[in-house]
Amino acid sequence: MEKQNSNKKKIGTLAGIIFGLILAYMINHFLFAPPSFDKVLMQTASKLSESCPVMIDQVTRLDNVAALPGNIIQYNYTLVNWAKDSINIKSFEEYLQPMILNNVKTNPDLKTFRENKTTMAYYYRDMNGEFVAKISITSDQYLEGK
Repeated sequence: MEKQNSNKKKIGTLAGIIFGLILAYMINHFLFAPPSFDKVLMQTASKLSESCPVMIDQVTRLDNVAALPGNIIQYNYTLVNWAKDSINIKSFEEYLQPMILNNVKTNPDLKTFRENKTTMAYYYRDMNGEFVAKISITSDQYLEGK
């Protein structure tokens, strides 16, 4: 009988230890784990949007920044002095795309995005709010040659 009670105590102690370890793991994992990059992306977009709208140059205003599904951060711009019908959209995209790609590759402020293979999208509207162009830079593009 004493042996049976001793075995029950050992099993109870072992079960308690296992339960305690599982509980400690869950607390550590859910309460103290670093935020997922999706959360970081949303927080970054929200923080950047707080200072918007802001003029980037004489014709470009950054209206806001959005975190989108699929690890995408999108910068939403307005071309404040241009109407869509006065823009050669193909030339506009061909002019901006290499400059944006170079900025994404070299800007130290974008390092975290590069490390997490975030797609960076640049969405342009004209002065009337009409869509002009969207230039997306993927990790395949900015990590090419590295």
